[in-house]
Amino acid sequence: MGRTIWFQDKNLERIWAKVQNGERLTLQDGLTMFGTTDVISLGKMAHAVQHERSGDAVYFVLNQKIEPTNICVLACKFCDFATKAGHPDAYEMTIQSMLEKLTPEIHEVHITGGLHPEWKWEYYLDMLRQIKKNFPNVDLKAFTAVEIDFFHKKFKLPIDEVLCQLKAAGLRTMPGGGAEVFSERVRKKLFSSKIGAKAWLEIHKTAHLQGIPTNSTILYGHIETMQERVEHLLKLRALQDETRGFLSFIPLAFQPGDTGIKPTNRFTSAIDDLKMIAVSRLILDNFPHIKAYWVMLTEEVASVALNFGADDLDGTVGGEKIAHDAGAITPMQLTKEKIIKIIKDGGKVPVERDVYYNPLKLHTSGVVGKIPYINSVPFYHHFEGRHFKVLPVTPRRMGILARMGQLDAGLFSLADYLGRKDDLALLPYCIATRDQVKSVMLFSNHGWRELAGKTIGITDDTATSVRLLQVLLEKKYGVRAEFVRMHTGVNNYDEFDAVLLIGDEALRHKKTGLQSFELVYDLATEWYDWQKLPFVFAVWAMRSSLPAEMRTELSTLIQESLKKGELDLEGVSATHARRIGLTSTEATEYLEGFNYHLGEREREAIGVFEGFMNALENPIGRTVDDGTLRQN
Repeated sequence: MGRTIWFQDKNLERIWAKVQNGERLTLQDGLTMFGTTDVISLGKMAHAVQHERSGDAVYFVLNQKIEPTNICVLACKFCDFATKAGHPDAYEMTIQSMLEKLTPEIHEVHITGGLHPEWKWEYYLDMLRQIKKNFPNVDLKAFTAVEIDFFHKKFKLPIDEVLCQLKAAGLRTMPGGGAEVFSERVRKKLFSSKIGAKAWLEIHKTAHLQGIPTNSTILYGHIETMQERVEHLLKLRALQDETRGFLSFIPLAFQPGDTGIKPTNRFTSAIDDLKMIAVSRLILDNFPHIKAYWVMLTEEVASVALNFGADDLDGTVGGEKIAHDAGAITPMQLTKEKIIKIIKDGGKVPVERDVYYNPLKLHTSGVVGKIPYINSVPFYHHFEGRHFKVLPVTPRRMGILARMGQLDAGLFSLADYLGRKDDLALLPYCIATRDQVKSVMLFSNHGWRELAGKTIGITDDTATSVRLLQVLLEKKYGVRAEFVRMHTGVNNYDEFDAVLLIGDEALRHKKTGLQSFELVYDLATEWYDWQKLPFVFAVWAMRSSLPAEMRTELSTLIQESLKKGELDLEGVSATHARRIGLTSTEATEYLEGFNYHLGEREREAIGVFEGFMNALENPIGRTVDDGTLRQN
């Protein structure tokens, strides 16, 4: 992220220095960025941060919007969508009519709508159950915090009980709508009957604690001040520090329609939209994704936003009415092909995703997978793509994409490489540990032998560490346990007797602890004490069918990048370290514990581990819908 930017506005130089040093941006920094006329430099700053986090990826989802009714008990001044029962425009959808809007190709169903005065609680639960029953592979993103608060009051249920029942009915994540602007001044003028910042944030916090990831928004471009915008971002950042449960932030440009609200311009300008995206990316340093919501931005502005800090375009959004009723001028639906073209025209990799941002399919070639943890930074910090683009992706998901023929190369999980040795050419580079790793950790309430028959939560990220855990349990300690694959994002770890985490999350919780778990085991240490060998977690490999010149070029790029990275472990890891709560010294000591070169001892260790995996009586099979890792 150490790119050179030539600033016209020298006030931005100070802010850029803070960003590069991993320092938190303040309210005054935000006001400075909104006030600058050096928009290009602001965009370059945000794009550099986005690229460091997301590489060349831009995400989209095949989704369908369902707005079950526009009948609403509220009368928010800025809303052109809601109406009252008996009005000529009022409508109520049946569950059957909702099902008729869906197809098997859809990955996400996004449900929000009016607060109906007469519908029963069971109707909302059955809505989710029936969608999930008829389309079991679809993810349900449903009900804003405003709707959750309405359910709580109307049906006299505690917030956590509302969320618990919705989750049991099929809810996977929540949208971020209803936040508007976290300002009491604005709330009293525009939506006095709607919940404010305190209730909105508390509902999302409760969702996160129940293992329900959520999204977040701001509605800007009406009567809010720049200070109120920045204060909104800072409140979101603070909650994310506490829960880490937000998946994305979506700036929503206000659509005046016939609301009677008179902003300075009928629509926000492209400059204002791009500033909002860029400032969001720079201030929300703990948010994984920033969305350019094309429905409200227009396709043209959304495309430019991909170089101003955004890494998500949302998706096809079939059936959206709320923004269009307020005057949005974008098409009612954007086809998959058009989204892919917009992303490619921006020089990015179109990544079709699920609701948790797991990549499902890449729509381009020449992509190299990047493990997004600090332990791989020495390989990638100085990596110059040239003919290759970089996709940050967790080890398990990288293996899935490789099996689909979606990746040309990557730092593959050892288990995935061993399963595809005939298709992959091994390079002399790896991620291996000598006697401890510090980032493959089992948090437990039981000793090793006491784990017999217990339930262990397994992070969705792992492909090799889960196999190592199984080998240790069965071959070293002679016990077997049930493994349950957890989803990406926040989880309720109290459901398990032990939890396996890897990468940055494991590092973070090794330092801070994980809920009530008292015991912490380093799997690499367990392996070394047993076998007196290092453990190889990942190896560099490329498709054997790649043209010779591309294989040579990629080998050279990796070699040059690693050489520079190993000479400056402290420098290349600085920004990443601060983001996950490590000091510079801690990060450097951690990286010094790895061997990045595949030597004889590492090759011997690979052979021993492969033998153990092949000897397992019940090798771990596929992940099924309920998350359980079933035995073959």
